[in-house]
Amino acid sequence: MIKTLIELARAGSSTPRELFPDLPSYSRGLPMVTSKDCVMGCVKCESTCPTSAITFVSGNLEIDRGQCIACGECVDSCPTGAIESDRSTRVAALTREDLILRKPELALHKKEPLPGQFRNSLHVREVSTGDPASDLEVSASDNPIFDGSRFGIHVVASPRFADALVITGPVGRAMQEPLLRCYEAMATPRLVVAVGAAAISGAPYFGGYAGANGVSAVLPVDVFVPGNPPHPWYILHGLMLGMGHKALGMKRW
Repeated sequence: MIKTLIELARAGSSTPRELFPDLPSYSRGLPMVTSKDCVMGCVKCESTCPTSAITFVSGNLEIDRGQCIACGECVDSCPTGAIESDRSTRVAALTREDLILRKPELALHKKEPLPGQFRNSLHVREVSTGDPASDLEVSASDNPIFDGSRFGIHVVASPRFADALVITGPVGRAMQEPLLRCYEAMATPRLVVAVGAAAISGAPYFGGYAGANGVSAVLPVDVFVPGNPPHPWYILHGLMLGMGHKALGMKRW
């Protein structure tokens, strides 16, 4: 017994104490708009984007992370560095508008964190509508490395015991009624968290015959977590914003 305890003490902890560290250099991350100017008339990024996440409004570049599948084509095709990879893991947003990126001087004010009625505890029920990769990342957010339970985040089996409904996948027509029934079984107050580009906008499936246009077409969404699939830190950042934490300012736990 003593030998076992000694070995455990030597092994240390698998859970890092620093919260929301930047992604390592080998990770692509999501795209971001920099302060650098585009080449006049250049639309390489817009033409290479497979989900139409990039547009030019009044000549200004905009990237919709809600439609972005993080393929990196825009970063690779940009000749001036107006688009670069964002290694930050603090990318979740409380409004759909906050996922639309512009040049820093044109950026809009982001919504303040939600009221903290779930600040100390959040019980989560996940509903998958067809995005296995995001499902795996949701599971990873509670493994020994990321350890979502240390923040009071716990997964429950029934929506009747849940505070937050975490939804992955594009929510096709066949899953809309089951999703509504799950939502209606929850007590109020309740949160709806759209995890991944498919859940936010249906990308890359939107506009098809299956009606897979994301969660917002069926339910009101409180938190948006971009990515395809989103990193576990992205997911935890979104859940903590939903809990009312100013997660952007948190460094250690």
